Amino acid sequence: MFSKVNVDIVKYRKIWLGISLLITIPGVLGIIACMSKYHAPLKPGIDFTGGSILQYQFDKPTSLESVHKVLEDCGFHGSQVQQATISGQEAVVMRTKSIDTEAQKAALDKKLTEELGTFKAISVDKVTATIGPELLSNGLIALLVTFGGMVAYISYRFKFDYAACAIAALAHDIMVLVGIFALLGYFVGTEVDSLFISAVLTVIGFSVHDTIVVFDRIRENAKYVGNKVIDPVSKVEYKRTFGDIANDSVNQTLARSIYTSLTVIITLLALYLLGGVTTKDFVLAMLIGIISGTYSSIFNASCLLVWWREQKSTSKPRPA
Repeated sequence: MFSKVNVDIVKYRKIWLGISLLITIPGVLGIIACMSKYHAPLKPGIDFTGGSILQYQFDKPTSLESVHKVLEDCGFHGSQVQQATISGQEAVVMRTKSIDTEAQKAALDKKLTEELGTFKAISVDKVTATIGPELLSNGLIALLVTFGGMVAYISYRFKFDYAACAIAALAHDIMVLVGIFALLGYFVGTEVDSLFISAVLTVIGFSVHDTIVVFDRIRENAKYVGNKVIDPVSKVEYKRTFGDIANDSVNQTLARSIYTSLTVIITLLALYLLGGVTTKDFVLAMLIGIISGTYSSIFNASCLLVWWREQKSTSKPRPA
């Protein structure tokens, strides 16, 4: 009926939650530091601050990594480089911080010519940061609607305490991801753009899915709460508690959760180590989110649910 418990998750819940707290606190401090330095919780990228868009056609085949390296050498850190087809010909589209003077553009063009050969400038445009406030407000609205929909659906399919604990675990994952990128932005200068928002939304979906798998097994096994069993060590008969059931349920899904996450992590590691420079921050965000989501689904969500049920049972008035 129950698989052998390999990890006593519930018994050591203070340790698991303490680890989460230790990981989250530095991130919160990083967000506060970014607020004072950048007036934003994260260092904003070009999508939020505005900048310049340059479309160049090189005479010789050019890799995006080499173009990105030239931009970095010229002081245009955090630039985005993409390939596009314009008028039937291959072109390189560069999104950089604002190029305000002709001297800056001349220095960049000279460096590109020296490193990559001659090119034809198709267009050089300056963009404003109008996307920033709109994207931020729409993102927050979408996040609130998503959370509300999750609470409603999980409450309907399970119970409200399941929904509350799933959202708490999800908030932990977002805080870990945002906190680490806040620290990277403050100390290393890592910027966030629209791809980072895509990574956050992907992490939300993965984390909730992983948590629901664990909760579904807990719900299936909850009917065994109160069953009498004999402890194999002490040979004493006792009634199974909700914590016992949650512990067994987590261990029953433990291998599945780890195997699923490992396949994703291995793929992301390959993309991070062997992929292009322009996607490294996006892949890094996914890696952090997937690892955090797996941890919270196994060690946080179930422990919070057990704690909730214990508080609820102790708060019930005893019969006279």
